[in-house]
Amino acid sequence: MTKIFSLIAAAMVAVSLSTQAQASLTSDVSANVQNLQMALQVHIQLAAGLNWHVGDKASYALDIGGFMKGTSNNFVREDAGTAFWMEQDMVVSGQSQKIEALVNKSTGQIEKLLLNGQPQDVPKSDTEVLEMHEDHITVQAGTFDCVYAKIRDKSDQKITEAWLNPKVVPMSGILKAIGDSQYGKVTQEVTSMSFASAPAPTPHN
Repeated sequence: MTKIFSLIAAAMVAVSLSTQAQASLTSDVSANVQNLQMALQVHIQLAAGLNWHVGDKASYALDIGGFMKGTSNNFVREDAGTAFWMEQDMVVSGQSQKIEALVNKSTGQIEKLLLNGQPQDVPKSDTEVLEMHEDHITVQAGTFDCVYAKIRDKSDQKITEAWLNPKVVPMSGILKAIGDSQYGKVTQEVTSMSFASAPAPTPHN
């Protein structure tokens, strides 16, 4: 289980492009990308590169403060040789936003970041895991074994809770995440996922 716990840190990539970014479609993107970069670095330390495939997908239902609903579709769009293009297309209360990240396969570094087609600076992350334990969870996509992680952003003290399994959900591993934002709690729950290289795991009965 030690390795799974280690992989969970890498799975915090989902937190980067899910919780706060859903609530504030522009202002919180930097904070989330910080988490993404940190998670990718952990992943690289555990494996010889990113084992992503073009066509890996994960879709989510979003709830922002209980009054805004939306969806998020994430996928590996392109193999650019030494890097992957990862894209997240969000629609919240009728407003669309696209985040594109060019991620180096070997180092896990974000080489380029675009928000609605506009280049963005890639910020650094400063987060810590407060709690972690084995768990299982039922989401719209099924019931799965997972690891629960409670994560704090040191810069603003915001808390994110996440239920994670990188073997079930491609790229990020997020089954569900609940995070603080200026609009209240932001909830992200996986509705479907698929690995381009193999069928998605079957949920428990």
